[in-house]
Parts: sequence; C-alpha cells; structure tokens
Amino acid sequence: MDRIAASHAAVAARRARAAVKHDVATRTRSARDVLHVAWEDPNSAEAGLRVRELLTSVPTLGPARVAKVMTELGIAESKKTAGLGIRQRSGLWAYLVTREGGVEPGHLVVLAGPTAVGKGTVSAYIRENYPEILLSVSATTRPPRPGEIEGVHYYFVSDEEFDRMIADHELLEWAVVHNSYRYGTPRPPIDAALALGTQVLLEIDLQGARNVRREMPEAVLVFLLPPTWEELVRRLTGRGTEEPAEQARRLETARVELAAQDEFDHRVVNTDVGVAAREVVELMAVPGHRP
Repeated sequence: MDRIAASHAAVAARRARAAVKHDVATRTRSARDVLHVAWEDPNSAEAGLRVRELLTSVPTLGPARVAKVMTELGIAESKKTAGLGIRQRSGLWAYLVTREGGVEPGHLVVLAGPTAVGKGTVSAYIRENYPEILLSVSATTRPPRPGEIEGVHYYFVSDEEFDRMIADHELLEWAVVHNSYRYGTPRPPIDAALALGTQVLLEIDLQGARNVRREMPEAVLVFLLPPTWEELVRRLTGRGTEEPAEQARRLETARVELAAQDEFDHRVVNTDVGVAAREVVELMAVPGHRP
C-alpha cells in the first residue's frame, strides 16, 4: 500500500509541476511568481521544479539560451528552484527582472545584533559602497549634536510632532531610549522607496526588529554575529568608553541578545566588514527568502 500511495503521490506531483510549466508557457503566470512561491514554500510544486524546466517554459527562451544563462549563473542542470543558493537566487531573479520588465518592488532588510557587534560599521560601509541601497533614517526628539544633518543622520522632531506620527501610524516602531528621548522609524519614506523598487536597510535594536516584523512581516530580518564571544568582549572592552560596571552590564545584555538570533531569518558573521556588508546586500536582492 505504501508503494501504491507513493506512486500516486509522484504522479500528482508531476502533474502539478506540468501545470506550473503550462501556466508559465501560456503567460498565465510569470517565472518570478513561480520562484517566489518556490522560495516561500519548499513543499510546493514550484519548489520541485528544475530551474531548466522553468526557464524553458518561458516563451521565446530556447534550450540553447537557457543553457547559456544557467552556465553564467553557475546553476547545475539538475538544480531545483528551491535548492538554489542565495547568490544563484539573486542572479536568476535579476535576470528575470531585466527580461520581464516592470518595476520590481524593493525589499526591506532589518539588521540587528548584540551590542558592539558592529552594526553601525557595517551599515556605514553599505552607505558608502552601495549607493543604490537606502538606509532608513530614524526620527528622534533629542536635539541635533554637532555635525549631525537633518534627514541624513536623523529627522529631528518636536515631542508634539512625534506624538502626531504615533497617532497617525506613521512609525514602524518607536521607543524611549535611556529614559529620556524618543526614537522611531518613519514608515512613509520606506513605503515610498519600496514602491519605486529601491532596496531599504534598517539598522535597529532587537526590540525594534521584533516590532518591525509585526508591522511588516514581509521584511527580512538579519542578525549580525561576532566571530566568537571572545571577540565581542574584546571589541566592547577595547573601546574604552565605558566604566567596568557598564561594560559588565553591556556584556550581560549581549548574552541575552545573542539568545534571540533564532528569531531572525538569516545570520551573518561580522569577521570582515566588507564581506559582511556584501552578504547583507545580497540578501536584499531576493524576495521572500527565508532559510
């Protein structure tokens, strides 16, 4: 009976995959739609489809062109859509966006991690080396510090304006920091950028990341990790900006924060700033990518 059931399941799976290919061939669905479903649901018919089968189903894409594209993207002949690595997914998606045209909505990536792990350094590197990425700017009720520029470092707003933003649901998340000033993430600039196809990076703390997940479940959450616990301790104590008691408090906070890493979609180890930044940027190129 088990063999009979397995045979029936295999036949049903083949028919489901054939239906997907037919939909692509008749332009009922786009190849990007198929990939999106495959990467969201590893048990779907779309996930079991080989990349070659999907691409040869696309009207006007012949076998020779498909073979050339797969070679250029480093995708093996037998590879299934759900089995692609992040760089292969990114490359295939970019190829289809270019081929199929239209404005592809941008993606929001939220970068969080323990204290002293280097979130700000990685974000700054992305700002300087990947100008196509928009770094979200927070709003705050504190006054500007010397050298800070409105709209670049923060949006500096009054308490009354901050209250209005909360009331009008214009903040993805907000919090009181150090029992004094309020900080929050304005949503309208993010929504506008995403609608134009711009990739957006939000560097934030753990609680803020959780709040963003509730408000925008489609956001991809990335947890930045230190190479080792010892390296995190070295980075924190090596700054020399806190007293020993404060250092101990921050290290204990870091232990708690590290325990939350499984809540995130991806983990990136910050051994080298440039490498970590590139990994974060690559994650922005693939929609709905979950591990």
